[in-house]
Amino acid sequence: MSWHAQLQLHYRREGERTLAHFEHSGPLRILQSLHPEGPGICHNVLIHPPSGLVGGDLLDIDVQVGPGAHGLITTPGATRYYRTDGPAAEQRTRIRVGAGGRLEWLPLEALCYSGCRAENRLHMALEPGAELVGWDVSALGLPAAGQPFVRGSLLQALTLEGAWLERGLIAAEDARLMDGPLGLAGHRCIATLFLATGTELSRERRAQALATARELLEAHSLRATAGATAPNGRVVVVRVLAPLVEPALALLKSIRNAWRPVLWGLPAHPPRTWAL
Repeated sequence: MSWHAQLQLHYRREGERTLAHFEHSGPLRILQSLHPEGPGICHNVLIHPPSGLVGGDLLDIDVQVGPGAHGLITTPGATRYYRTDGPAAEQRTRIRVGAGGRLEWLPLEALCYSGCRAENRLHMALEPGAELVGWDVSALGLPAAGQPFVRGSLLQALTLEGAWLERGLIAAEDARLMDGPLGLAGHRCIATLFLATGTELSRERRAQALATARELLEAHSLRATAGATAPNGRVVVVRVLAPLVEPALALLKSIRNAWRPVLWGLPAHPPRTWAL
């Protein structure tokens, strides 16, 4: 039997506080709202109790951030796409951020088991003055456990309305893509960190974001397979290829922590799940 789970999470600003309200159907929940940084920033952990998806499963996530609110979302574990001989398993996330609002979308990786048919879609819409820092991390197979990604596929789609669209299909049987020097070159973790805005970044802020990211990339062991670019005035993107998830995710965390004070004047406060 396929699981169809839906979550609607709304952040709103009331005075000095950001409050969260959610509704759900199926096995998709939000844990208690926390304010470890003060009342203005609301931290939430998104959980999927079955912990994995098989053919036909759908996780449908809708996040709305009201004007002036600031939400932060993490997950306690990877989204696992298991082997299937049936239809694709899909996670579909839609995010809307109101004027002057902020969101940090920081889930752990999508873990693709060999034989899966996975689809991971993220659609963002930002009003003027809104900003979002988020990432998308995918791991292909479990190389450390001797379970390579030799069959199956992952469809990824990242969209920022009016500014940015990326869509790619990774097929395990495509040897040129998986192992070729112009493809993944044998790496099995693909990580993307992005700063997305509803209003075009000033030249100074865009340069700050790029310089901060590049300084950390240059000092990291993954510097040969990582880079930071600004495809347009509303997006700054950091891309990383790595053999395993852990070093890539650690690098993205360090850049997110460095961006916070530079771009938002906030301390690099780690979410609670990062200490687990």
